[in-house]
Formats: sequence, C-alpha cells, structure tokens
Amino acid sequence: MTKVISSRVTIGITVKIKIGITVKIEMANRPVYIAKKIPPYFERVDTEFKFYSGFSLKQKQLSIKSLHDAFNEVYPDKKVLEISSKSDNDLGVKVSAFNLQFRYMDSEKIFSVESAFQGSKVFKNGGSCFDLLEKSSRDAKKDSRLKAGDNLLGFIFLNEDFPLEPKTYFYDWLYINALNYNSNLAEEILNYDAFTDIEFNPKKSVNCQAAAAAIFVGLSRADLLSTALSHKENFWELVRV
Repeated sequence: MTKVISSRVTIGITVKIKIGITVKIEMANRPVYIAKKIPPYFERVDTEFKFYSGFSLKQKQLSIKSLHDAFNEVYPDKKVLEISSKSDNDLGVKVSAFNLQFRYMDSEKIFSVESAFQGSKVFKNGGSCFDLLEKSSRDAKKDSRLKAGDNLLGFIFLNEDFPLEPKTYFYDWLYINALNYNSNLAEEILNYDAFTDIEFNPKKSVNCQAAAAAIFVGLSRADLLSTALSHKENFWELVRV
C-alpha cells in the first residue's frame, strides 16, 4: 500500500546557502518506508518536500532534512533514518549498500551489498559478472558491462540462482542478510521506524536500501527474521503480498 503526503506550496526559487553558493529550491516527491509487522513488512508513503538541487553534501542534507520534516508533520511519532552515503547520521552511512559488508554462509570472502548485487548479474550475451565481487562498490557499479544494454537474465550469488521476478526479491534478500550479519548495526537500526534514501527515485530505479531496511525491522518486530533468512524460499513466502 502506498500513501501520499502532498504540500500545497508551489515553489521554484533560488537562494544562497553559503557565500558563493546559489541553490534552486523546487518541490519533489520521494518515498518514505515505514516498517510494519505484517506483509510486505513496510508501507510506502510518497512525500512531497522542498528539494535543494545540486550535488554537494550540504545540498543533499538540506533535502534530507526537508523530506524528514515533511514526513514527521504527518507521522510525528515515527523516528526516521536516511540510509545513504549522504546521510547526516553515521549509522545511515554505515548501512548504505556501498558500505555495508558481510560474509555469507561458509564463504571466506567479504562483500559489500553493492558489489554482491552487481557481481551476481547474469546477462544474455555478456554472461556473468562474477569478477565484480572482487571490486569496490564504486567500481562495481560503474562497470561498463552494466550499461551495455544487454538483457539481464537473472542473478547467481555463490552458486544460488535468483530470478528477476519479483523485481526486488534478490536485492532485499541480499541487503537483509548483510544487515543481519552486522549485529551491532542491526541492533541500532531497530531503534528506527521509517527509512529514506534521498538518491532513490522510484521513477528511475526499482531496488531501494531504505525499503529493505524497513522490511528488516518489520520482520524483526514480527519475530520472523530468523525464519525469513533460514532459506531464500522462506524469505519470499513471508514478504510477498
């Protein structure tokens, strides 16, 4: 289920946030994911807020604050965390897919979520991208094979096959396993009720680390996390609607 928080304010102004830095402010819409104790273990709330255009960390964090403030006007009791490298909360930076690392099962290697996701892709003509498992998150995401326009057939992670459908199945499973591996971070995440990713635009992308974090919290609060992670099929059976 998706809810919408709209603003009656129309804005398209330019302001200075620092000497020599001029920023255009526009209205934008981004999802906030609230953890729930029932399937699919999150609720998406599309939230309108003031967006500070630009690429600097300062501008990103102004946008994050604006998004959180708009959300908390409607949900004042929800503690919200930005999950991205742009977060002003150290926890949000640590649990971003670029930084969150884990060892799966009996594997001797440690992967970041981003490298594991990109390195598990299998294309129709280009084949597998297993070498990206050894790359940094940034290098893995920028690999030219991922932008060659080849048809993606599915995912293979450490000899386990994952289909393309449902669309977020593999990414959510991967992220939640990685978060569960990092028990200290996982414990901190449980203190939050809702999650955002300022870089995620649902019109352009499908997988979202903020949504996966909400599912993690929802499953945990429902006492179903261990069951969900005991086998990939159990995970899908629990999270599907």
